[in-house]
Amino acid sequence: MVLVTAIPMMIFMPIIAKYFNFPEEVTGAWLGGSIDTSGAVVASGSLVGETALKISTIVKFSQNVLLGLAAFAISVYWTYTHNKSAEAVASKPTLGVIWERFPKFVIGFIAASLIFSFLLTPEVRDQVKDSLKNLQGIWFALAFTSIGLETNFKDLFSNNTKKPLYAFLIAQLFNVIITLIIAFLLFSN
Repeated sequence: MVLVTAIPMMIFMPIIAKYFNFPEEVTGAWLGGSIDTSGAVVASGSLVGETALKISTIVKFSQNVLLGLAAFAISVYWTYTHNKSAEAVASKPTLGVIWERFPKFVIGFIAASLIFSFLLTPEVRDQVKDSLKNLQGIWFALAFTSIGLETNFKDLFSNNTKKPLYAFLIAQLFNVIITLIIAFLLFSN
């Protein structure tokens, strides 16, 4: 459901933003805060402009990092404080399991951000930026192709009930509206 809704959102939200003349900063924050997949955020941000691309990417990756940290903290807290049965105590995750499930892109994102922010001179950064943009395009195309390989529309529409789909769509609409309001509050001049 997330992938099926991300595609029209990444196409139509930039069109809506341009139609209503939203500032690029607001549009970037809106896209990054409401579209659920990082690839779709990057694609939609690049449809708007360089500023929207930067802000949308930062907002989405910040969400991803904070979501990962929050989910990790909540799951560890819940595992170790609320389930005292012998079976639960024996099956608590080890550090190896936690590392295996940890999204490694978070480490890469933080490392690249720190290197490009503090260790490289602006001259070196400008020299490698174009090459990295080309690599970004290749990896982006591969990522979306891979997502397409995993998407099975038959499974989505063969459910006996459509209630999960409707609940997700209503929640997504609410998210889009609230995120737009917050984007205007934080990023408009």
